Amino acid sequence: MGEVKPIIVSVDPVWDRIRDEAAEIIRSEPVMASLVHSVILSHSTLEVALSHRVAHRLASGEMTESILYNAFEEAYAAGCRLGDVARTDILAVFERDPACHRYIQPLLFYKGFQAVQAYRLAHWFWVHGRKDLAYFMQMRTSEVFSVDIHPAAKIGRGLMIDHAHSIVIGETAVVGDNVSMLHSVTLGGTGKDDHDRHPKIGNNVMLGAGAKVLGNIKVGNCSRVAAGSVVLHAVPACKTVAGVPARVVGEAGCDQPSALMDQLLHD
Repeated sequence: MGEVKPIIVSVDPVWDRIRDEAAEIIRSEPVMASLVHSVILSHSTLEVALSHRVAHRLASGEMTESILYNAFEEAYAAGCRLGDVARTDILAVFERDPACHRYIQPLLFYKGFQAVQAYRLAHWFWVHGRKDLAYFMQMRTSEVFSVDIHPAAKIGRGLMIDHAHSIVIGETAVVGDNVSMLHSVTLGGTGKDDHDRHPKIGNNVMLGAGAKVLGNIKVGNCSRVAAGSVVLHAVPACKTVAGVPARVVGEAGCDQPSALMDQLLHD
């Protein structure tokens, strides 16, 4: 007898849970059945579902959904990193946003998550020399989601943008892993120098609503920028800054401010 080869079963707990939640939505709210089937249950993988979802949201009279879907499918098929990062982003939203109770919510409803996935696809095209398509995606993402992220910006995994309105992230900005930001955050440049001119945000940083970080300055790991602050100088690791212009007002208060999402100052 020949050697019996083991059967390899692909396990995807995030996608499996999303599909289970999709089925539950249909049972509890039948009028959602068509939407849930088209976004979730008619697709075999999260990557295919994301290709369809983002293509549908960004399509216009200038670029059809089918053209965008084919391009996105190519990007996801080129390697597993885009899909893996999307799963990390879903978990980030679920774990940090108290209004998110199911894995399916970011994919169905949250423009912050959808805008971030659109940026990640645009960045893939940018890196692979397809800059005009990346620019088109930046334009449409800004128009549709009110989130304007330059496709050349470098953003780590586990990004959560809560509410995701009026977000601006410039061309040479760098955002680390496991960062949380709220609406109206700007990571902007200063002057007209076309070189490295945007902020560098460390890992596990929380940027409060309306925070503006301007220029090629570093915001250290595990720090907090209070809501409404304007940051013009480097922020040390594990500190809280607040004010206009921002200054250090205390410690960050925990090891991972982006996970705790505590925006209060404590004695």
